[in-house]
Amino acid sequence: MRCVIARFPFDLTKSGVLESMKGIKPEQVSGESVIIGRRTYPVKQVGQVITRQDRRDFSAGEVLRAMAQLGFTCRGLPQAAAAPTRVLNPFQQASAMLGAPAAV
Repeated sequence: MRCVIARFPFDLTKSGVLESMKGIKPEQVSGESVIIGRRTYPVKQVGQVITRQDRRDFSAGEVLRAMAQLGFTCRGLPQAAAAPTRVLNPFQQASAMLGAPAAV
C-alpha cells in the first residue's frame, strides 16, 4: 500500500511492517498505540522504525491511518475516568493555594 508520511511516499505492506518491528522492544505506551503481533507499540516508535525518520517529522495521525489501512489494531489516547471535581469559591481557592493551617 502506498501512503504518505511526513510528505514522503512509502510502499508499506503488513508483512514488511511485521518484519521491520521484529526484535524491536516496545517502549512504554502513554498515548496512541498499535498492536503488532502480540506487542503494543507507541505509534511514534512504529513510525520511526518503518520510515527511518525522526519522530518530530511526522504526526501520530499519519502513522495511525497507515497502520489501520494495513489491518493493524490501533488504539487512540486512553480515556481517563472523569473524577468529580469540587468547585471552590475564591476564598477556598486562595486558602488551598496558601496551604491549609496545620492541625494542632
